[in-house]
Amino acid sequence: MYCGDNQGTDIDHFEPVRENPLRTFDWSNHLLACSLCNSHLKRDVFPLAADGTPLLIDPSTEDPAVHLHLSLGTGVYVHLTDKGEETIKVFGLNRGILVRGRLNAYRITPLLLREWRVAVDKGDLEDAADCAATIWEQPTADVVHAMFHQALTPGAEDIFADEAEALALLRDLEVRTALLPGT
Repeated sequence: MYCGDNQGTDIDHFEPVRENPLRTFDWSNHLLACSLCNSHLKRDVFPLAADGTPLLIDPSTEDPAVHLHLSLGTGVYVHLTDKGEETIKVFGLNRGILVRGRLNAYRITPLLLREWRVAVDKGDLEDAADCAATIWEQPTADVVHAMFHQALTPGAEDIFADEAEALALLRDLEVRTALLPGT
């Protein structure tokens, strides 16, 4: 739920038990996290703003894109708000292995989108489903979300300058409907 590496092995109390013991068994306070984020980075860290509101993004109730921008060309998150800044800091969202993984996902996703398109055009729905699963099961699926989102923003042609075909696929209504959850 935090770093996006899809290696969730731990259940994190978003609001630490130390801060609010009454939320110990509150299901909405339990988030799947990798052990590095849960046990080594966040631990009981729970920064609060001056008014007492949490300064960490709760990905189960908030859209992280409001607080964070993923630079697809560098694989680095840039904060847009104080919550974004604290979340990057606490979870080490720009640590080397995550940045490399995001860059790899940014390179691989256009290839998978093209394979999906070819499979659909040939009527090979099983291969298309396999491509779709591979796209979303990558360790850094946050990149795929960012690609779909940024494909519709002003300046997308600059972001995807070397991937005009991928940009067209990311903008294609059929692709978006088939591959974007909730579309």
